[in-house]
Amino acid sequence: MSSPLAAFLEGAVRTATPLALAALGETVVQRSGVINIGLEGAVIAGAFGALVGADAAGVAGGFATAAVAGVATAAIFALFAVSLRSDQIITGTAVTLFSLGLTGALYRAIYGARGAALTLPTAAAWPVPLLAELPVVGSAFFAQPAVTYLVYAATPLLWWWLYRTHAGLALRAVGENPDAALAAGVSPRRLRWQALLVGGAFGGLAGGSLVLAQVGTFAEGMSAGRGFIAIAVVALGRWHPWGVALAALLFGAASALQFLFQAMGWRVPYQLFLALPYALTLAALAGAAGRAVAPAALGRRGTEESA
Repeated sequence: MSSPLAAFLEGAVRTATPLALAALGETVVQRSGVINIGLEGAVIAGAFGALVGADAAGVAGGFATAAVAGVATAAIFALFAVSLRSDQIITGTAVTLFSLGLTGALYRAIYGARGAALTLPTAAAWPVPLLAELPVVGSAFFAQPAVTYLVYAATPLLWWWLYRTHAGLALRAVGENPDAALAAGVSPRRLRWQALLVGGAFGGLAGGSLVLAQVGTFAEGMSAGRGFIAIAVVALGRWHPWGVALAALLFGAASALQFLFQAMGWRVPYQLFLALPYALTLAALAGAAGRAVAPAALGRRGTEESA
């Protein structure tokens, strides 16, 4: 039987996985100068896509469909916010509401009143030889589903791409000064479209991990604000892949604390445990992210987007 600390760490990593996926994708988006409030819509679309895909083609098909659903949601946002230069906040809110409504309607239309029940195939844990045998941290970090290892791989790869390649430099230049980037021959519109599609794929995978690596079913509104939390995680991580991954783990740990405290038999209202992760995140944002510097063009519409 695992120790309480090992169980706590397992819960932290499991909870952090969808947040880290969504936040890493949103890091790419915000580095291009766009803030995608519609990320919550991509997460719920990915969750529903995972349900449909896994029902038809197993776990791999579920994750593939989740990514496609996230990309489709991001494309709707990009069409209005980038190509048509609509307000990013209003557009993202509309996309989120649309996704929540559409997935709920399709879910009821396809599965009826009974829902999907707990009948979906789920992703099995893949223990890493030797590492999974380490005391305490082994089972928490190295006996997870493959989607968690995707986070481990994506974090350093994204850091390398952003800070060690010309493409990453171009993306960051667009996020800081799109007019100067345009003058240098870089298309802000094209890069922002690409960044949004990548962010949508990550958001869809985040929703897919909720369904296929955690609960094994779909419920209306099951994203439960994770897309919005992921946006806060990006700020908390200071728009840096390593910081974002650590911030996601911090929120995962805060979420796992509620289960640890309840297991310890603390006689306090359970609503306090449910609120704890959000309270800790607000405190961390106020203390740490307030001193961070966002990309200079984040959320701004400029004349360069008409080019």
